Amino acid sequence: MNHAPVADSIPRATQERIFSAARELNYRPSFSARWARTARSFTIGVLVPEVSEGYASLVLSGIEGHLLREGYFYLVASHRHRQDLIDEYPRLLIARSVDGMIVVDTPWESDLPIPVVKISGESHKNGVTSIMLDHDRAAELALAHLQKLGHERIAFIKGQEFSSDTAARWQSITRAADHLGLEISPKLTVQLEGDLASPELGYRVTKRLLERKVRFTALFSFNDVSAIGAIEALRGAGFEVPADVSVVGFDDIQNAAYHRPQLTTVRQPLKKMGMIAAEALLRRIARPDDDSYARQIVIEPELVVRKSTAPVGKD
Repeated sequence: MNHAPVADSIPRATQERIFSAARELNYRPSFSARWARTARSFTIGVLVPEVSEGYASLVLSGIEGHLLREGYFYLVASHRHRQDLIDEYPRLLIARSVDGMIVVDTPWESDLPIPVVKISGESHKNGVTSIMLDHDRAAELALAHLQKLGHERIAFIKGQEFSSDTAARWQSITRAADHLGLEISPKLTVQLEGDLASPELGYRVTKRLLERKVRFTALFSFNDVSAIGAIEALRGAGFEVPADVSVVGFDDIQNAAYHRPQLTTVRQPLKKMGMIAAEALLRRIARPDDDSYARQIVIEPELVVRKSTAPVGKD
């Protein structure tokens, strides 16, 4: 009932009978008894840049779902990209006796006495498992899709410098473009600024891009939130999406399928990534002396084609 490592050896049918009896009797494990018996708090610390609609909320949903199923409590701390908080929050969470930490889209250089799982961006620190997207495959999917539609003049919105994925994704984009024979023009490249997960950021940099008066027929944005802002900037300048400019986002947040036009995007399974991170962390907590844990877990992306992309010169 407490998900001890030895529970894996119990036959599945026996486990089901035990859980069925527990439900009938309304049995609930005692956290205080578990703590006294195992010297664990059954609490996880989660560190995120911010909590808002989009990337972080979907990842947290996956983390929460798995931890709740396994009888764990969790504490969330939002650092808003402040380095002093990135340094301080892990110490505060350890002081509250967390058994492990999940770090979401956060630069990580700390050595902690507890297991750590990092989502987004690779870490070479000891004791860290990294959940990473295959960015090479993601870039290839997006650019090949646009090229197949006849797009050669493609604009790019890069992520903020502080994002864990910005450098890796841009390197993958440049490799994919070279492989496909596509040119990346500095005049058609802009970078997000600011720490808010808001369409306003994409709107601002797209307006700046349009002010350069350099023609492009497609735009590949760092994330869906900025892509939605970019579409509004394009409309404000008299361009129709996708008739004049095709737009591709990244992440596949919930609003991507309900925006107008529905957003073509590279899906990274954010909820699943949160679940995998929580599962990997609890496995390490249950087996603290096992050094064979995975240092990297690579997640495959998927291209989701909707209404914001079309052949050049067509709706």
